[in-house]
Amino acid sequence: MSNLNTTASAAPSPSAGGRGEGEQPRQYLTFVVSGELFALGILVIKEIIEYAQLTSVPMTPDFVRGVMNLRGAVVPVLDLAVRFGRPANAVSKRTCIVIAEIAAGDERLTVGFVVDAVNAVVDIGPAQIEPPPAFGINVRTDFIEGMARINDRFVILLDANRIVALEDMLTLAGEGAATHAAPESIAS
Repeated sequence: MSNLNTTASAAPSPSAGGRGEGEQPRQYLTFVVSGELFALGILVIKEIIEYAQLTSVPMTPDFVRGVMNLRGAVVPVLDLAVRFGRPANAVSKRTCIVIAEIAAGDERLTVGFVVDAVNAVVDIGPAQIEPPPAFGINVRTDFIEGMARINDRFVILLDANRIVALEDMLTLAGEGAATHAAPESIAS
């Protein structure tokens, strides 16, 4: 679906202050979700596939769009738009599933991320990456690895391991189950 060998360079950030000098740039896959540009480190990405029919799984959080069969393996597929608190986008000809391998404790978990469109692979040096912005106590930015500027546009660099946040998925699944369960009786 996408050629992962295509590269583009990000413009250096004037406010980077020389951080990471001497370190090699890392490659990131850029993609669009709800009109915004995001990127994942290429090392976690296994492949990019066309969007295909998914099997929905009852009692899962809204951002879990379903599961798919990937060469005999059951792979959960997350909708990044919904995971980021936005409405789900309609599937189009450019909608893809980015298959990534993430850390899940001592194991590796293969997961798919629904994205609106895949753009390109870009090289971004450590000096070009700014830390995530601080918005305040109630705004979560722990899934953001950093911010990079490419062609006068910010790209949000995602931490794939934190997008999934297995603890959050379990908590959300538990809350969903609790809302459908009968209330416990309180013994006096």
